[in-house]
Amino acid sequence: MPELPEVETIRRQLAPLVQGRTLERIEVLDPRWPRPLSERDLSDALTGRRVERLGRRGKYLLWSFSQDVHLAQHLRMTGAVLVDPNPEPAHTRVRIWLSGGRFLAIDDPRRFGTGELLLGAHALDAFFAARLGLEPFDDAFTAQHLLALARARTAPVKALLLDQRRIAGVGNIYADEALHRAEVHPRTPAGRLTLAQWERVRESIVAALSAGIDARGASIDDFRHVDGVRGSFQHQFLVHLRAGQPCTRCGGAIVKLLVAGRGTYVCETCQPRPRARAPHARSRSASAPLRPRADRPGARSPRRPGPR
Repeated sequence: MPELPEVETIRRQLAPLVQGRTLERIEVLDPRWPRPLSERDLSDALTGRRVERLGRRGKYLLWSFSQDVHLAQHLRMTGAVLVDPNPEPAHTRVRIWLSGGRFLAIDDPRRFGTGELLLGAHALDAFFAARLGLEPFDDAFTAQHLLALARARTAPVKALLLDQRRIAGVGNIYADEALHRAEVHPRTPAGRLTLAQWERVRESIVAALSAGIDARGASIDDFRHVDGVRGSFQHQFLVHLRAGQPCTRCGGAIVKLLVAGRGTYVCETCQPRPRARAPHARSRSASAPLRPRADRPGARSPRRPGPR
């Protein structure tokens, strides 16, 4: 799935090619892509509008058109945006024609991608407020912020990193890479991490995402640049997809686990498994047998019946 670095790579390549152009025609070949709108409704809303800006929020490409009209595009598992492809890909779901003769094909073999029409700034803000937390490049994304997010959470730290409502843009690849850099095991309960550990995690998330952007994304399966070229970050993986290979830091074998429902790669020498906490000791009243009342300190002896 394209994560923040992959979507940012697409945005950087695509923005200078589409900004300032007018959308002349859009053809939706998969009716699921614009739901709940129909192809006709989406076409009526966008045709003739100028692309003012191509932005990004988390893993979303954000098309901003004239008159405060927006399209939030999610590539999901296998989506790609290709410019003037020749030949056109077999799994094209949406075709877009822009002024100046520019043609875009949204390719998506598994048909999970979506395009959500948002009318006005209020709808735009509400849409992302309900779906996305802070991005790691936001100034407010601090160790203290992460510590507050994790407070009292017993779920694994990796589950927190993958929760887009808490942290926007991090997916399976960059969660594995960041936790390895931070020397934190992905199964560690999020609420157990200290402020110092969260500082390492924060720095490692930013470092892993930045490296991914510099390498123009990771191409494992379907991710491609707008010209069809593959990214190169997969050649820099420290742990992801490297099960059985030696850790570049300690030489120990990298193993694959299942964490938060996702295949997860970890060096358990550099990232020790969290220790199981001892069960809480039962209270004395629950664990020690009660002594007879007369034997308890300070207790009065029972009266003996006197002669009748």
